Amino acid sequence: MTRTWSILRLAMAVLILAAMTAEFRGALSTTPAEGSSTATVVVNYFSYFTIESNLFAAAALVCAGLWALTRRTEEPLWVAVLMAAATTFMAITGLVYNLLLRGLVPAAYPWANEVLHLIGPLFLVVDLFVAPPRRRLQWRAVGAIIAFPIVWAAYTLIRGEHVVSPRTGDPWWYPYPFLNHHLQGGYTVVVAYVIGIAAAFTLVAWGVVAAGRRRSTEAVADEDDAGLSPA
Repeated sequence: MTRTWSILRLAMAVLILAAMTAEFRGALSTTPAEGSSTATVVVNYFSYFTIESNLFAAAALVCAGLWALTRRTEEPLWVAVLMAAATTFMAITGLVYNLLLRGLVPAAYPWANEVLHLIGPLFLVVDLFVAPPRRRLQWRAVGAIIAFPIVWAAYTLIRGEHVVSPRTGDPWWYPYPFLNHHLQGGYTVVVAYVIGIAAAFTLVAWGVVAAGRRRSTEAVADEDDAGLSPA
């Protein structure tokens, strides 16, 4: 089963990278509005949390898949944390997109859009509960996981006011409408969204770590039972 899931992880990573490549080519096909530039288009593309979460996912799946295929030892702590972070980020990406954003912006490549916002997130969640148990993490891993989205939110809100939108020419650019205070009637609503999403990240990260700890404990118990059972 370990070998099968390792191969599935690597295949999913390839699919995610293929979808990101397609989306990136689509982004580069946009002619920047006056005052913007192709460089801004590139930076904007990698400023979407969807893209960053999928990069985390691809990296985590490759590392975990290759480690399991080439080593017989337990995955190192950094791989376990990377997988937990990727699962958290992808779960939030899937939830936010499908609950708040689906249908708001036409997808240039529908298949790639579904991979990044639905198939990838579902795979990481299934991996958490079906793949061979991950390494048991301490609860402080939750803090390490949510640190990145906090930094991303700060970066997004600070940068947004200083970037000319390549698509509309507006003197601001935000990756998601719920972070755009110009659309939300001020920062009060934006702050409420940020607090709500931060709470969601914390809850999901806690759930991911909890699920990993429980499955790891059950796996150890099963091994102990097998060792004590009559020959």
